[in-house]
Amino acid sequence: MPLTARISSVFLNSAIGVHEAGQHVDIRLTAPDGYQAQRSYSIASAPGAPHIELAIEKLDDGEVSPYFFEVAQPGDGFELRGPIGGHFVWRHVDGGPLLLVAGGSGIAPIVSIVRHWAASSCEDPVTLVYSVRTWDDLAFGAELLALEQASPAFRLVVTTTRGARTRSRDFERRLDRAMVHEVLAHSSKAAYRTYVCGSTPFVEAAAASLVDEGVLAETIRTERFGGMGA
Repeated sequence: MPLTARISSVFLNSAIGVHEAGQHVDIRLTAPDGYQAQRSYSIASAPGAPHIELAIEKLDDGEVSPYFFEVAQPGDGFELRGPIGGHFVWRHVDGGPLLLVAGGSGIAPIVSIVRHWAASSCEDPVTLVYSVRTWDDLAFGAELLALEQASPAFRLVVTTTRGARTRSRDFERRLDRAMVHEVLAHSSKAAYRTYVCGSTPFVEAAAASLVDEGVLAETIRTERFGGMGA
């Protein structure tokens, strides 16, 4: 199911068991000649969902992602390992408040956390800062906007790096310290449980800005990967 021009949701039937919000799986493809390629993909679905949802970004020079856009058909099978990871997970017993920062397709594990938070009726507030190139690159945009309308405890902040903002309270630049300062104004920065996911340059810049603005480094969890940066 397309989410943006370059990101699609892929739904899998698998007996891997219940995952935790923020975990990932490894997918391995094997060509007829025996050549194998393996990539890790974060799980976007909430724990307990009937299917595993992966938000896969098409990389023109990728070995695995083009398969899902150009070759894969419903019912196809491949090797899957997981769920994997314990560092970047959030459980409802962990509480909050939560500060979530996503760049591009880095929204995948973040939206799993958001969905888990919404389903668990956690009362601690959540702020999601989502950096994309343009508004059309906002994966899960309709769902996140609807959640913001429905829950006063959830706040979505969008920053577009190559296009005009749609809402006056959003931003039109790369995430920086001044943006973090404005987003976190009048809040207790030391209280946040913070999760940052995106490309390596994005994660490094975001984490540095957060620390400079008073978010405790030991409360920041990061997940980074290759692909299109925001």
